[in-house]
Amino acid sequence: MYPIKRMPRSEFTPIRNLNYHVQVWGEPAPDKTPMVLLHGWMDVAASFQFMVDALSHDHYVIAPDWRGFGQTASGGADSFWFPDYLADLDGLLDHYAQGEKVNLVGHSMGGNVAMIYAGVRPERIRRLVNLEGFGMPATQPSEAPGRFAHWMDEVKALHQGEKAPRGYDSAAGVAQRLMKNNPRLGADKAHWLAQHWAQEGADGQWRILGEAAHKIVNAQLYRLDEVLEIYKRISLPVLMVEASDDSMAAWWKGKHTLAQHHERMRFVPQVEMARIDDAGHMLHHDQPAQLAALIERFFAAD
Repeated sequence: MYPIKRMPRSEFTPIRNLNYHVQVWGEPAPDKTPMVLLHGWMDVAASFQFMVDALSHDHYVIAPDWRGFGQTASGGADSFWFPDYLADLDGLLDHYAQGEKVNLVGHSMGGNVAMIYAGVRPERIRRLVNLEGFGMPATQPSEAPGRFAHWMDEVKALHQGEKAPRGYDSAAGVAQRLMKNNPRLGADKAHWLAQHWAQEGADGQWRILGEAAHKIVNAQLYRLDEVLEIYKRISLPVLMVEASDDSMAAWWKGKHTLAQHHERMRFVPQVEMARIDDAGHMLHHDQPAQLAALIERFFAAD
């Protein structure tokens, strides 16, 4: 089992009628800018443990489980809406960093949330690190009717039990799933993650702590023109970190490419690009030491 170096504490904070679970490392201090870590889709806050352990300095680190993930319940939602993540983050910063700027790090979906939030509330962020938050393929208005129909069909399927999460016989089975998804993930990290990424139910089956409704397609189209207008308003330094493996090619099959993503980054006024070698999409698992050093160097700059 992976040996933790920096022990987190687990807190529950009321945010927008939900009891938000938050992992906290370190203590607040006048000379520490809070570091806020936002996990990705079908992940949990504890996923950042390896990267936090690799930090060379003492930081005050705050990492929430997004609604419907980890130990944060959704309140029975059968759909999830991107704007809710923005308002949840706003409430989180009200609680943990009222009146001060934070250093924000977002991975994948969390990186997309961080980018939009930074363009809407730039005054609340000192610096931002986006870890493989590539956005979504551009859409056309003509896709809207089909998208709404698709969404309604999937909501119906959810209530008919067709999207029930898969069960595993043990935490070891969950660890095997994690290593299958990411061949670079060692057994020690996988078995540690499995205890946080999944939970044993009353039937003895282990299930991932991500509510099934997260797998329902978004009813709203991804409006690229709106996103780029928001990017233009990010008035703070941004570090865009990519892994050496091009995960976009596997995900989108040409619908959204790394080259297109780089074109979008040209709309961000202050952006630096960086790459982590020998890493895939879960770069905070694959190369936590490289990533921690990169983040600390970026946050240390004036």
